[in-house]
Amino acid sequence: MPHWITGILTCLLILLNTLTGIGPMLLIGIVKLLPWPPLQRLCSAAVMWIAETWAEGNKAIFALLTPTRWDIRCDANLSQQHSYLVISNHQSWVDIPALVKAFNRKTPYFKFFLKRELIWVPFLGLAFWALDYPFMKRYSKAHLAKHPEDQGKDLEITQRACEKFQGLPVTVVNYLEGTRFTPAKHAQQQSPYRNLLKPKSGGIAFVIAALGKQMHTVLDVTIVYPGARPPGFWALVSGQVPHVIVDIHECELPEALLEGDYSGDPHYRERFQRWVSDLWQRKDQRIDQLRSESDQA
Repeated sequence: MPHWITGILTCLLILLNTLTGIGPMLLIGIVKLLPWPPLQRLCSAAVMWIAETWAEGNKAIFALLTPTRWDIRCDANLSQQHSYLVISNHQSWVDIPALVKAFNRKTPYFKFFLKRELIWVPFLGLAFWALDYPFMKRYSKAHLAKHPEDQGKDLEITQRACEKFQGLPVTVVNYLEGTRFTPAKHAQQQSPYRNLLKPKSGGIAFVIAALGKQMHTVLDVTIVYPGARPPGFWALVSGQVPHVIVDIHECELPEALLEGDYSGDPHYRERFQRWVSDLWQRKDQRIDQLRSESDQA
């Protein structure tokens, strides 16, 4: 089929799949507003099942209509009974379908940190809330210059959001770069890495402070799109993405990082930033290696 027909059919089926699940999810989300913890836990499990089923439906749609070869490489034994911190590079909207392809129904359903404004999006905001997605309020440097009292509040929100996951299997996804990689951003940052933007450590430091003891492991995910540049979402749905590599490496979280005060202890902060820097350096080299292997194939 022509790409534009493939794209339209794929989008229509994804929309149908979404509409099928969004109604029951919203209804359960409304019931979850009732202040009875056992009922709320039951509702959370129900909306997770709906979300996982929705994701499996989308995977089937892509498999039916698009030729993309998902090259998933994983050295970890994944389980839905354990908690994970997923750290990934970020280049494109296609990163999310790539993570879904790699992890859905193999680990607990993802928790992404979302901008707080998204809670007001009709229907989706309630669905995100029902799924217990943490909502973040990010402060710009200009805002913090005028309101220094807000310094560190975004990280406090991160820690409070993670407290609801204590004792429950969860997969927390964090893009350390904070934004999608582009050559312009790379140049503006004067990043020391060839393929990555500078990582931000504060967010995951607070996730680990809240959940570190229950985290089974850290999953270091490297996503590579062989070719000149990362594809957009339309390229994926229209069948113009031939190959995606998702490389998953299991990393043990050092015991010394499980407890500490990132904001108040400069020595702990230095150790944590050094660990992130080492991880990011290895990821940068891994991207070069994966691209080289793809070019030679």
